[in-house]
Amino acid sequence: MSWRKGVLAEVKEREADVIVVGGGHAGCEAALACARMGAGVLLLTLGWDAVAAMPCNPSIGGPGKAQLVREIDALGGEMGRNIDATYLQMRLLNTGKGPAVRSLRAQADKTAYAERMREVLRREPNLSVEVAHVVGIEVGADGAVSGVVTRERGLLRAAAVIIATGTYLGGTVHVGERSWSSGPQGQPSAQELGRALAALGLRLARFKTGTSPRVRRDSVDVAKMQEQHGEVLPFGFSFDTEGTRPDQELCWLTYTTPRTHEIIRANLGRAPLYTGAITGRGPRYCPSIETKVVQFPARERHQVFLEPETRDGDVMYLGGLSTSLPADVQEEMVHSVPGLEEAEILRPGYAIEYDCLVPTELLPSLETKKISGLFAAGQINGTSGYEEAASQGLMAGINAVLKIRGKEPLVLERSEAYIGVLIDDLVTKGTCEPYRMMTSRAEYRLTLRQDNADLRLTEKGHQVGLVPEERYERFLARRRMIEDEMKRLGRTVVPGDARTARLLAAIGTAPLQSETSLADLLARPEVSYDRLAAVDEGRPALPQDVVQVVEIELKYAGYIRKQKAQIERARRLEARLLPPDTDYRMIAGLSREAVEKLSEIRPRSIGQAARISGVSPADIMALLVYVESGRRRATIGGLRGA
Repeated sequence: MSWRKGVLAEVKEREADVIVVGGGHAGCEAALACARMGAGVLLLTLGWDAVAAMPCNPSIGGPGKAQLVREIDALGGEMGRNIDATYLQMRLLNTGKGPAVRSLRAQADKTAYAERMREVLRREPNLSVEVAHVVGIEVGADGAVSGVVTRERGLLRAAAVIIATGTYLGGTVHVGERSWSSGPQGQPSAQELGRALAALGLRLARFKTGTSPRVRRDSVDVAKMQEQHGEVLPFGFSFDTEGTRPDQELCWLTYTTPRTHEIIRANLGRAPLYTGAITGRGPRYCPSIETKVVQFPARERHQVFLEPETRDGDVMYLGGLSTSLPADVQEEMVHSVPGLEEAEILRPGYAIEYDCLVPTELLPSLETKKISGLFAAGQINGTSGYEEAASQGLMAGINAVLKIRGKEPLVLERSEAYIGVLIDDLVTKGTCEPYRMMTSRAEYRLTLRQDNADLRLTEKGHQVGLVPEERYERFLARRRMIEDEMKRLGRTVVPGDARTARLLAAIGTAPLQSETSLADLLARPEVSYDRLAAVDEGRPALPQDVVQVVEIELKYAGYIRKQKAQIERARRLEARLLPPDTDYRMIAGLSREAVEKLSEIRPRSIGQAARISGVSPADIMALLVYVESGRRRATIGGLRGA
């Protein structure tokens, strides 16, 4: 096997250093990260067609999610490069809002996306892919994972295992009154593995997600819909991408009607969401059309986006119409939407229930608390979305290799990355529904923008071995350009004379009272970097992505300084570490609820403890007293020993 070239794969009795179970977006990133760090990796999947598949909307990005993808790219992951090579349309969302929430979104060619990712996996020398049905996890007498049990080959040994099973674990598909055991898109479900995880003492929850009907492209009357155009942009998801293509596919927008809503209401008695057939919790922020109609009865219409699934195929995805209504009802419902009166449904929408881990069972490294060397990533951790899954896969892969090497895990703080927010929310707060990343979840979103992800994380990716030297050198050059230009604008002043006043009037801003730096001029709301050229002679020619960062950093400098001060205050609490073996029952002043929650979560620090639901400010004060008294005892003991 080709992975034996890896620097870690010298133990002959092991099948691999790391086994990754599941070939979705989490599994792909996990396997690639491990292999690129030098580990021998075996990726096990239920089917080759399931690798990098997009069973729901084939899109990448959007608010909060685009930030995740750019962070994956900055750390050395693959998703950004893959979507940049296979998109049908690219748009920048929230352009009318502040830079903190501007987000790329791409419609993917789902076939091309999966094929390219599979080819990347094939080319990786330290990685092998096999089709196998994992039915159990092998744990040694020391309580550490030692491999997986497969239906086809029996026991396969590894030093670390990453579970990335997506929605396949105990999967059940629902369409109206019909339900059957299945994974997405007709793939087999994984029934035994869920029972095996529960037998190991890991707590499971039951969640639900769903997808929309697909219709034939040439049966749609797009003349009744609004065109949605792509954009030519100077950047893509990957920092290696120079810009987007002009030859982009069209998407369309239409709306449901009062007739649509009548049809849905009349058939709620056949909807598994309302008959009790579905017991799993669905995603709050991506509800089914039935849920939207029930919860918002005053709304006369809801958006429906028509988006192609491939460049050359005839399948259109109906975004906004996720449903598990019976197939005959879906047909009537679809035909009530303008432009879809004659639409041919190629595949009805469906809901899928699946088992997932309670994420508070995990450490911030995504290693399970109960079983050393066993990691989990993706929807099995209670998240929804390809981007959330890929982020976790990357981090689980990194930390699995660091674990094998006896090194400390890489844990991103909330102030460093959306990935840090995502994982901290999961392991600290848990989730009672499929977790979706949004910009509102990040308290430091002005400093965690999509444009500066490389400045925040490339150094870390290089340190763990995922960012190669050539790319790292390009990053250093980009960072120098940004720093040099900000310094130049800060030290270059323009006089408050009549000539300057005329030039400023031409670009629509007030005259100067005295000489002013270009940086201060750029801080004016009506002045952009491009318009500043009128009074900035001899400026260097810079790439647009560099200009973007410079402009944001200077225009919002005051707000950024304020946010960095908040981050620094928060870091003081994160630096107050709590011993992992702390007996919270023995700490005076803690409430009973706090003792219970702290004992379950085992927070790393006072900062993490403060984010646990049920832990009050009074409890935090008690913890601070405890930590400080421990520090004093240690200091006194050290002095006596000296």
